[in-house]
Amino acid sequence: MSEIELDQAAAEAETQLDEDDRLKPEFVSAVIEHLEQGDEEGARALVAPLHPADIADLFELAPSDWRQPLAVALKDLLDGDVFAEMNDWVREDLIDELEPAQVADIAAELDTDDAVAIIEDMEPAEQREVLRAMEPDDRAAIEEALSYPEESAGRLMQRELIAVPEHWTVGDVIDYLRGNDDLTTDFWEVFVVDPAHHPVGTCALSWILRTPRKVAVADVMKREQTLIPVDMDQEEVALRFQKYALISAAVVDGSGRLVGMITADDIVHIIQEEASEDALLLSGVGEGDINEPVTQSYRNRVRWLIANLATALLASFVISWFEGTIERMVALATLMPIVAGVGGNAGTQTMAVTVRALATNQLTQSNTWRSIVRELRIALLNGGTVATVIGIGVALVFANGQLGAVIAAAMMTNILVAGMAGVLVPLLLDRLNQDPAVASSVFVTMMTDSMGFLAFLGLATAAGLAS
Repeated sequence: MSEIELDQAAAEAETQLDEDDRLKPEFVSAVIEHLEQGDEEGARALVAPLHPADIADLFELAPSDWRQPLAVALKDLLDGDVFAEMNDWVREDLIDELEPAQVADIAAELDTDDAVAIIEDMEPAEQREVLRAMEPDDRAAIEEALSYPEESAGRLMQRELIAVPEHWTVGDVIDYLRGNDDLTTDFWEVFVVDPAHHPVGTCALSWILRTPRKVAVADVMKREQTLIPVDMDQEEVALRFQKYALISAAVVDGSGRLVGMITADDIVHIIQEEASEDALLLSGVGEGDINEPVTQSYRNRVRWLIANLATALLASFVISWFEGTIERMVALATLMPIVAGVGGNAGTQTMAVTVRALATNQLTQSNTWRSIVRELRIALLNGGTVATVIGIGVALVFANGQLGAVIAAAMMTNILVAGMAGVLVPLLLDRLNQDPAVASSVFVTMMTDSMGFLAFLGLATAAGLAS
């Protein structure tokens, strides 16, 4: 392509985002078409003006068999920022094709937290090769981060920060920031430390810029600060940022020394990940990523389907107790799924609210009983309303008032059970230090199905409807 054509292609690329800032399908197709024609230069000209996040999206949107050729064509554009924004599964596929030295070069361009995100999912042998190819300082920082538990503040934090002694003046800080080219360029706060490197306060950049040079840092710094233990779970870190409206926060080790900082842009990703994780776990689909390998998705989903099969067999076992009753009154078989289905939906509603409350620390030991009573009251109101509607409807359709009363009583009972199960099952799992989002749905469904059938058929039998 000529220089004029390259300029035209670059100008066109700037308009290839739709109103939701997503790459247009025709743009993705155009890039792939250049690759099919062997025109790598044309593909590179189209992609070059894009933001790193959009280039990362391009790899996710491209067919899987074209990702490697695309990486070859865009090798000059594939820097650390692109890999940091890339979907985990897509990034892992591309990283597997790179030499350890290439991965080390990419990691060296990134902050420690982003570099760790790239390296932590690699096989141990590959990790060692990449770390050996890195500079000693970078290698030491990443090895230290990998020594912390997964999804902890130690993995999330970045070590590039600004820390100054409390005896300095504002002028000393400004001169220090201006006179050291090796300092990080992305920060909002300057941390103030004592001689043992314990954080004693923070200074916002706005304070430093607006304060006379001769004023001591100790006189303008904010001594109250939120410190993050290095082993704190990332979900708890996100909750602290949300609760205290933090932009950045100091991370301290077991001895109270400042070892890193976490910034709000990292927390945005964590909040999204945790919210998606809980929603997907409630459905039993694992990570639920569309780029996840088919075999991995199969393993994540089938185990919960087997568990659901076991609970369904239990419900069938309950039905088998009343075969004679069902044979004598076929209408019972028609109405059974209604009782179980509505009860299951009621349980799912309560369970979703409870799991969210646990995840956001709204539900704690201090308000557990109040929450249980609240859900019981809601279940009573819902149960009374739905039972009245179904009872009247069944009595009119089947011209049988007794049958209407039985299904109304069964519906009321099952919605009450659903309400209690929806709150108590997640609470119990949480008290046992198990993730309430993982297995709650299986147990709640088992209880609502079994109790729904038992209540309806048992009441019908006791009322002599099939005699």
